[in-house]
Amino acid sequence: MPKTPTSIQVIDRASQLLDSIGALDKPASLKVLAADTGLHPSTAFRILAALIGVGLVERDTAGHYMLGRRIVQLAGRVTRGVDIRQEALPVMQALRDQVGETVNLTVREGDEVIYIERVTPQRMMRVEQVIGSRAPLHVTAVGKLMLADLGDAFLRAYVARTGLPAFTAHTHQTLEALRNEAYAAAKAGFALDNEEAEEGVGCIGVLIRDGRGAVIGGLSLSAPIERRRDAWIALVRQAGEAIQARVS
Repeated sequence: MPKTPTSIQVIDRASQLLDSIGALDKPASLKVLAADTGLHPSTAFRILAALIGVGLVERDTAGHYMLGRRIVQLAGRVTRGVDIRQEALPVMQALRDQVGETVNLTVREGDEVIYIERVTPQRMMRVEQVIGSRAPLHVTAVGKLMLADLGDAFLRAYVARTGLPAFTAHTHQTLEALRNEAYAAAKAGFALDNEEAEEGVGCIGVLIRDGRGAVIGGLSLSAPIERRRDAWIALVRQAGEAIQARVS
């Protein structure tokens, strides 16, 4: 009769599975994860079921495994246990007061960004993203920077599995166009969303990194496209650097 794994063994194996899922460019099958971790498929299946139960892993419609929404909550915490939302909020408020427009904080989950914090101006006409809402990487300023940071293999796989759905007439529809803009934005240190997610809305985005240089989120400013100003780019970059200093 096989031995029952100890609690420590189960934690080690769960960690191996999470690492394996996180290292892959797309949701993975049980067969792939078992082979990658060296676990018996039945053992991997039981541990993955437990991880699904606590929200750390999810399954897509094909039954493949990917990191779950609970990871987003953990992604909001970085070195020294600092809550990125708590640290970013005063910087976001100061930027909002400088420009009088909406400021957003996002993290990546799989092929999407999730809005985890936002501050809005006190005016009737404003852009407002709902906390908890999602958007595909290719239609947001921050998302394009994340695609560039993740590298060409991830970007190609992203295009293949998503098909680059168009949200507006301005959404990038080809790998070449998306790659060119993503890498140009990464080189510049900021990205723009030129009505790619929503007609009439333009954004300026930057990445936020931890003390080790890993991307932990993104900061963006959203405004009606006719009100967006190039002069705000420097302000958004300064705000991103200020948040990095607080979480590093």
